[in-house]
Amino acid sequence: MISRNAKILAATGAAVVLTGGAVGAAQLDKTVNLSVDGTSSTAQFFGTRTVGDVLAGQGIEVKPGDVVVPATGSTVDDGESITVKYARMLSLTVDGKTRQIRTTETTVDGALLALGLRGDGARLSASRSQTIGRQGLSLTIVTPKAVTVTADGKTTKKTVAAATVGEALTQLGVRLGKADKVNPPVTTRLTNGAKVAVQRVQTKDTRSTQSIAFGTTRTKTNDLYSDQTKVSRAGVAGTRVVTSRATVIDGTVVSRRTIASTVTKAPVDRVLLVGTKSRPAPAPAAAPAPTASTGGSSSGAGLNLARASMWDSIAQCESSGNWHINTGNGYYGGLQFLTSTWLGYGGGDFASRADLASREQQITVANRVYADNGTSQWQCKP
Repeated sequence: MISRNAKILAATGAAVVLTGGAVGAAQLDKTVNLSVDGTSSTAQFFGTRTVGDVLAGQGIEVKPGDVVVPATGSTVDDGESITVKYARMLSLTVDGKTRQIRTTETTVDGALLALGLRGDGARLSASRSQTIGRQGLSLTIVTPKAVTVTADGKTTKKTVAAATVGEALTQLGVRLGKADKVNPPVTTRLTNGAKVAVQRVQTKDTRSTQSIAFGTTRTKTNDLYSDQTKVSRAGVAGTRVVTSRATVIDGTVVSRRTIASTVTKAPVDRVLLVGTKSRPAPAPAAAPAPTASTGGSSSGAGLNLARASMWDSIAQCESSGNWHINTGNGYYGGLQFLTSTWLGYGGGDFASRADLASREQQITVANRVYADNGTSQWQCKP
């Protein structure tokens, strides 16, 4: 058996041991200050620990790229401070060029300052106070650029935060019509010092009524001699309505084209009878016997002035009374003789062509034609 004194000594020893353990534990209790992305806290631990141990004990996961001071493998002393800054992926697009940046800054403004991008006057897709979470952030920056715009006869120089030519025009209040031309095009990425020209393009439609010339239909007939023609039906001109479209650039017409044409009245062809009958050979001319004339039908050597007033009227219609007219259309003189007709009825007795003969000589030959065909040779009637 163990004596009472022995039990007391054993209990006392145990107390001594426990007391000594408590003193040792108290000496091993340590406290550190933590700062995680700017949020402060404290952590306690026993024994010798590394920074990595402390962080793991606090449930703080550190990934590659995160900044930890002191390093995770460093031994931690009592009262020491540990700073953790998480790395974020910032997808940064500046004037259309994108790059991936790893940063420990927690706000857009901080990240820009860390990158040396002040961004004065720039247009940002997020506010400067926007928080960058651990999942990262996509940020677009459009920097200000000097641009010269010529439009509507005016040139404007200004600095705008625009990504494209179209955005610059919008910011400058330049409105574009559907047909307007922009050089360079509106989708072109804007660069500093760019020069932009705007051309105002309009189209204007006009309508006009135009005449349609009639044609000539030639019909052969044995009722006329081969050197004779006769208008059976007069031609009638037609009409059409034409719509034209003009392209106007900055007030100047640069092109015009027909976009529609509608016939409102069809032309009617002239019908011209063309003789096919052979003419008999003319009888030799005999010297006329002097006779008394009650109507003044003949005068001078071989002249026949019968129906002179009628021939004057026809000549007025055919040639405006010009007995020596020659327009080059194949018809000559006041009564517009074809040379074949003139010679066929003895006009060669006076001249080679009717316009070279006198009024009286032309009337004489006309009376010879009249004896065979009346006035059918002439379009103008008495």
